[in-house]
Amino acid sequence: MTLAHANAEGPLIIIGGHENKDGDKVILKAVAERLKGGRLVIATVASHNPEGYFETYQKAFEPLGIKELVELYVEDRAEAHDPEKLGLLDDAAGVFFSGGDQLRISSQIGDTPIEARIREIWRAGGVLAGTSAGASVMSDTMMVRGASSESHRIGDLQMAPGLGLVRDAIIDQHFAERGRIGRLLGAVAQSPRVLGLGIDEDTAIILEGDDFDVIGSGAVYVVDAEGVSASNIAEARAERALSIFDVRMHILAHGDGFNLRNRRPHGHPTRPGQT
Repeated sequence: MTLAHANAEGPLIIIGGHENKDGDKVILKAVAERLKGGRLVIATVASHNPEGYFETYQKAFEPLGIKELVELYVEDRAEAHDPEKLGLLDDAAGVFFSGGDQLRISSQIGDTPIEARIREIWRAGGVLAGTSAGASVMSDTMMVRGASSESHRIGDLQMAPGLGLVRDAIIDQHFAERGRIGRLLGAVAQSPRVLGLGIDEDTAIILEGDDFDVIGSGAVYVVDAEGVSASNIAEARAERALSIFDVRMHILAHGDGFNLRNRRPHGHPTRPGQT
């Protein structure tokens, strides 16, 4: 797995949703630290009804030293070509995609001047963060629909192109809270070359180069189907439950890390003082 552009300097902070905004704010602090007091654009594009999103983040970020925040919202794709909207990204140190519907992000700003400018910010070392839908859209292929809290049925998964900031990965969010292991297994069964990344709420990965580190109160599940010996994904009827053999899974918590190139975790699950 590689980043879409090897020369990318900025970190990707990919959040499983419902990050803490009132208490220790571990994830938002990580965003703020990397912004170094710079201007942050809150992109509420994923929401059909964005009222309140920006104000919530404004209240959460201001005590962390981020005083200059602006909201970027586009009602429809035509607005993604509006010079005034594009101007909101001028001098931005980072962009934070809020939650909602990931298909709305890709369909409204994909292959537009706004997406191009966001990529420029990232390539120049800017921070790109996304929570919930804003996390899923970062991969080149994203999950749009799929049942949670049950075994995966072969025909029950809809995927679409994402923004392609992370390649050879499928990212799912609200992971343990919504019981999404079945649909992530279904996604990697369809394309075993990709890694499945399931991120719990109030949990994030910070991806720089080929490595990511985990922060937050939950876990990150890495599903690797490279060594799968058999599955019924191509032969069985759409209503059949998925059958797949020899899947590898890693479960990572705060302080653990993972190398995407060699598909191996790093860190120490049993640290001194932990029980």
